[in-house]
Amino acid sequence: MQTAKPNLRALTETAVLVAIAFVLSFFKFELWWPNGGSVTPVSMLFILVIGIRRGPVWGIGGALAYSLLQILQGFSPPPTETALNFVLVVLLDYVIAFTVLGLSGFFSKKKNGILYAAPVCLFLRFLCHFASGIIVWSSWVRDDVLFSLSYNGSYMGVELLLTLVAVIALMRYDKTIFTRQAA
Repeated sequence: MQTAKPNLRALTETAVLVAIAFVLSFFKFELWWPNGGSVTPVSMLFILVIGIRRGPVWGIGGALAYSLLQILQGFSPPPTETALNFVLVVLLDYVIAFTVLGLSGFFSKKKNGILYAAPVCLFLRFLCHFASGIIVWSSWVRDDVLFSLSYNGSYMGVELLLTLVAVIALMRYDKTIFTRQAA
């Protein structure tokens, strides 16, 4: 039986990009939101790059690893009323929210795919936090939908803007950063 050799270049690149994103996620803007959520300087860009350079399998795998690191970095139990809501919030705020960044891999064969992947993937991440916010605050806030929309939209909008500015700046410098790599 022949075993497949791991693609060490892809594995190394993924590990380095996850590490860079993780380190950058420790640097947060001075503006802090009282119930979590903060703006980190383009940390998600490095997770998006994994998918763009290596495709959806590597992108989702790297993003999942990053999501687990995010749990280790700053998990605080959400104020939920049931165990099911607790699990849903953990999945939506961490595991799914960060893993969707790896869906950038589905744009890897498209010319300038990062320009499509960044807004789509960050919007999907926003939707995860938005849904989580409704679950958490449904019994605490009168208009939980509006609260979740404004709260999560505020920091995710800034994250998207910073990520797109960084993408455009990097594309002017070297477009090969966002080019699909051979296996």
